[in-house]
Amino acid sequence: MAGSLVRKLVRKVCSFITILCCITYLISCLLPYLNPATWWFIGFLGLTFPYQATLLIFAVIFWLIAKPRLALIPLITLLIGYKQISVLFAMHPMQDFVEAKSDSAIRIVDWNVGNMYGLSNSSDIRKHNRTEIAGAILKLDPDIICLQEFNHSTRQGEEANNIGLFSDKYPHYYFAKDVNKNDGYYQYGSIIFSKYPIINSARIPYPHGSVESLIYADVLLNGDTVRLFTSHLQSFKFTSSDYEDMDRIKEQNKEALEASKNIITKMKYAFQRRGEQADVVREALSQCKYSSIMCGDFNDVPNSYTYFRIRGLRRDAFLAKGFGIGKSFNALAPTLRIDYILPDTTFNIHQFDMVDEDLSDHSMLVTDISLKKKTGRRNKIQDISYKVQDTSSKQQASGSKK
Repeated sequence: MAGSLVRKLVRKVCSFITILCCITYLISCLLPYLNPATWWFIGFLGLTFPYQATLLIFAVIFWLIAKPRLALIPLITLLIGYKQISVLFAMHPMQDFVEAKSDSAIRIVDWNVGNMYGLSNSSDIRKHNRTEIAGAILKLDPDIICLQEFNHSTRQGEEANNIGLFSDKYPHYYFAKDVNKNDGYYQYGSIIFSKYPIINSARIPYPHGSVESLIYADVLLNGDTVRLFTSHLQSFKFTSSDYEDMDRIKEQNKEALEASKNIITKMKYAFQRRGEQADVVREALSQCKYSSIMCGDFNDVPNSYTYFRIRGLRRDAFLAKGFGIGKSFNALAPTLRIDYILPDTTFNIHQFDMVDEDLSDHSMLVTDISLKKKTGRRNKIQDISYKVQDTSSKQQASGSKK
């Protein structure tokens, strides 16, 4: 008798947990359709989506054993979110990246290089790391390099001339003027390097006075014009003290409450700004008249509004040729894929790799792609309805800081 009551109680508790998980999961499935500029609070659920999906898988298994008919509830719930689940995992195992590049392929590297400092606080090690970062990139011999959180100085000598680390092999570049302190003493922003001529480039600012921006460069590749976009979208701007606050939250005291308020405020702001920035990127991509590639640090997960809004019908190089969850940010959680290379459908994707060089808190992305056919899109640049700053293909531009 007692055993029967215990079993009934366990089933009721498990039923309640299953229903709660299903509801939370279904709300999370709305993320791609709800702009966090308004629906910012749903962004928190998006960060936990892989764990929600995992819980539902366990629920299906549990109910298949305990009461098979009830397994249909979490199973159907899972299937409703197939669109979101499909971007979490890449299913291409046993595909080793071949460093020798095909003559017909365009190799692209994308990397948030974290100020070119590496992960050390030692100034001597940082000076060494900048050459290590450049060496890791140059070893792959990419045709185009897109870097975020890149810094440079025109007034601190060769030890801060980070453009000079690349310019011999990549004479064409566009460096965004996001932050330019003391007339070039410190410059920071996103940069695009190219072996091929850049025939036009521009910077599209984000709203609300953000120092971040979207930049593009039109690269002339064997008679075809290809537009490279890159950007660093709004981050949570967590500092070392914020990570300490996260540890305090576990203590569940008054200090933990204050710490959680600070963390939530920063996350809310970032969710809202990224929603607006994603709309700016989407507009720029939709107005592009050329074959194009969008890459960068989106600071958001694959099931987010940011990702789906920017990606649209584009291909995701990781999903096309990668394997696994694809963690690209080396902190906080093992499920944070926040860096992307998204070619449009005029490209073939041949191979992809995600390389952790232990020189940044982000992994380096590298992919080989090629144009499917002649697009007829030549180097006649179409005007776009943005007030932008056009620049030459080889310029000492300025940069920006978070």
